[in-house]
Order: sequence, then structure tokens, then C-alpha cells
Amino acid sequence: MSILAINKLTKSFGGVNAVTNVSMKINKGELVGLIGPNGAGKTTVFNLLTGVYSSDSGSIQLLDQEQQKELRGLKPYQICKLGVTRTFQNIRLFKDLTVLDNVRIAMHQKVRYGLLPSFLHLPSYKREERRLMKECMELLSIMELDDKKSELAKNLPYGQQRRLEIARALATKPVLLLLDEPAAGMNPAETTQLTQLIQWIQCKFDLTILLIEHDMSLVMKICRRIYVLNYGMLIAEGTPDEIKNNKQVIKAYLGEDVSHA
Repeated sequence: MSILAINKLTKSFGGVNAVTNVSMKINKGELVGLIGPNGAGKTTVFNLLTGVYSSDSGSIQLLDQEQQKELRGLKPYQICKLGVTRTFQNIRLFKDLTVLDNVRIAMHQKVRYGLLPSFLHLPSYKREERRLMKECMELLSIMELDDKKSELAKNLPYGQQRRLEIARALATKPVLLLLDEPAAGMNPAETTQLTQLIQWIQCKFDLTILLIEHDMSLVMKICRRIYVLNYGMLIAEGTPDEIKNNKQVIKAYLGEDVSHA
């Protein structure tokens, strides 16, 4: 069953088409890759899906629990509440807050108490805060960051900041997780660990994942299907083997002369 249906999504900036008539379907439980050369429009698609940009035309349908919801025109916080969350190509943590507080902030959008219990510190507020703390620590443990809970986010090594960003995204309890180049800046050992982590959290949290990544070994290893963008247009879709042997994809990455060699 499809969980995300994108139909003829289009976005231009000052007369330049960044995304043109892009249509995609993501099925529940899939791990799908979105690849393409630099400037192909991949991150623009993510920004359209999460409400950072408004599309010029097209539709974005989220289908969850047999309900169909149009995401186009919604604010980022509204889309997040519906279960679509993301990480960023350039890490965007709350750098001057602790590791624990970065995750707690993400969880607070779904707290089960109102203003009065929180103001008066009623028992319902204390119970809910204990539950949130337990869930935060479980996520940090999964990411091997529980011993860093009191560290400022900006003091973490780069690889740990990447894992914290994923933990923060998971704290929103998404049904669809968008990962924008999660392996960027990582060394081969860290990338191998990340590959295993992504596969594990997909099963653990019953997630559907759409992944942008330039590391083709990671993409080919974990993605069931792959979409390819070039100059804002979808040029191919298929399994990893089909994409590796697609002439249009080879041309987009390597150039026409190389593909004819």
C-alpha cells in the first residue's frame, strides 16, 4: 500500500525550474533512494515534502491508517505532526542545548498534558515527563549517545551529531522518515555503521524511509527501489540493478562521451 504519492510536483525559482513534473510513489515499509548529480533537485523535493517550500503545482498525498491527507500548503510543523519528519544535509541541531534536550524538544509536540498541569506540576504532568525521559534515554541508547546526554550538541564529534539528528527525528514518532545525505562527511567505518543503523531502525520502528545519498555503495546496499533526478526531472526508477545499468543514469553521472566509450 502506498504511503506517499507525489503527482506532477513542480517548483521554480526566478524562472529556473528546480523540479518539473516529478511523480513518485513510496509504499509502506519501503526504503527508497532518491539520487542524482549535484543540483538535480533532490533536496528541493525534500523541502517541498516537508513544507519548507510551497510547490507551484502538483500534489503530495500522505496515506496513513486509510486516511488521505494533502500535504501541499501545510506548514512544516503541521506536516511533522502528521508523521513526516526529516534530517538535513547540513546538520541543524540545537547546538547550544544538551544532547538530551535536543531529543526532548522533538518529543514535546505529542505530550499528553495541557498548560494548567504543566504550570502547577500536577501528577499527570510528572507522570508524562517521566515517560518522556524514559523514551528519550531509550533513543539515545539506541544511538549510543546515552553517556553523552549532558554534553552540548556542538561538542559532539561529527558522526555523533549525525546520529543525534536521527534520534531527534525519531523522537517525533514518524511514519515516513526523510534522510538527506546521512552519510555526508563520514569516513568508511562510520558509513558502514550508519548503513546497519538505518536498516535496524527501519525494522525497529516500522518506518518507511526515503533517502538522499551520494554514497552509491550505501544506496545500492539498502534501497529496495531508486528514483533518479537530473535537472529537476525524473529520468529513471527501478531496482538497484536496473539503475546501475540504465543508460540515462550513466549519462547523467558520467557524461555522454564516457557512456559511449
